[in-house]
Amino acid sequence: MKFKLILAVSLLLGLGGAVRAQDTQAAPAPQPATPAPQYTEPQLVEEFGWFMAKRVGIAELGFDKQQIDALVKGIVAAAEGKDTPYELEKIGPAMDEFMQRKQTAYMSKLKQQGEAETATFFAEVKKKPGVVVLPSGLVYEIEQQGEGPTPKPTDTVKVHYTGKLVNGTTFDSSVQRGEPVEFQLDQVIPGWTEGLQKISKGGKIKLYIPPQLGYGDEGRPQIPPASTLVFDVELLEIKPAAAAAATEAPAPAPAK
Repeated sequence: MKFKLILAVSLLLGLGGAVRAQDTQAAPAPQPATPAPQYTEPQLVEEFGWFMAKRVGIAELGFDKQQIDALVKGIVAAAEGKDTPYELEKIGPAMDEFMQRKQTAYMSKLKQQGEAETATFFAEVKKKPGVVVLPSGLVYEIEQQGEGPTPKPTDTVKVHYTGKLVNGTTFDSSVQRGEPVEFQLDQVIPGWTEGLQKISKGGKIKLYIPPQLGYGDEGRPQIPPASTLVFDVELLEIKPAAAAAATEAPAPAPAK
């Protein structure tokens, strides 16, 4: 069923991520040898159980004590090789509905938290000197205007950016990756489309983007529902729509 599939996929992704992280870490400088920690098998299994539950997000589902006991009972039965005590085909739809309710309640809680954070955050940001508040709800602060024309929505722009949540957590950064990104301005979130039209090539702007101009109530990986986003953006290049189309156009066929 869906929950079982989520559990399996999450576990595999988590283990794969852990292996990849180990593969990409730089070799540490030689250190004096220290004794490796010794763990008992029960400790290792306990950690494995914690890892599975953490990756699946059990805590986020808000199970009460009775539900946690039932969950453990089911895990024990599966670990001992026992069959399900219920007919899976019959209980499956009810289980999916129950888990969906749990997930919906969790998302609703995150949305309420996001809305409260947004209200508090913008109340303070709007007090800052130099910020501009637009009717759409976008708030921005130009740090460097740049030179030349500003981009149109159909233009292609090349930028460097860093995106953060209001708590300061960085969720994405082309600067950290060391590679700018290029896109047509009207193909991104509305806060970017509107905000980047305020600066020219070489300009820098800080965008305070409310949820309705960002990723809304759905959120994205690393971005909770109803999150306000803070972007520091540097506009490196503007390609007018006609020039960008010409660059991407295929070469003409040879004359017959």
